[in-house]
Amino acid sequence: MAKGKRVEQVAEEIKVILSNAIQFEIQDPRLGFVTLTSVNVSPDLYHANINVSVMGDDAARKDSIATLDRAKGFLRRELGQQMKLRAVPELHFHLDVTIDTRQHMDKLFNQVDEERRVNPPKLDDE
Repeated sequence: MAKGKRVEQVAEEIKVILSNAIQFEIQDPRLGFVTLTSVNVSPDLYHANINVSVMGDDAARKDSIATLDRAKGFLRRELGQQMKLRAVPELHFHLDVTIDTRQHMDKLFNQVDEERRVNPPKLDDE
């Protein structure tokens, strides 16, 4: 159980450090508005899967992920300087589309509600 708690603490610390580095240190114009949504660290602490949400169209998202991939060395160096770990985890960035999915579902539910207002369901009288 203690190992799980340690992994969670490391993941949270990575999230904070990377969020700050991405927001304040990376000056690449191809990097859009990026939010780290979650960080999952392997039990051995050698790999960190970072889920990011990016505002904008598909091109902006691809550019932002590519920019983060190019900045991995810098970001790992930042982690190494600010964390006390035997080995700095390898970073793996993934696009998080849960916000897009949620927005799409909300739109569909609103369409169904509107359709029901315009054409209310007819109940059988028995």
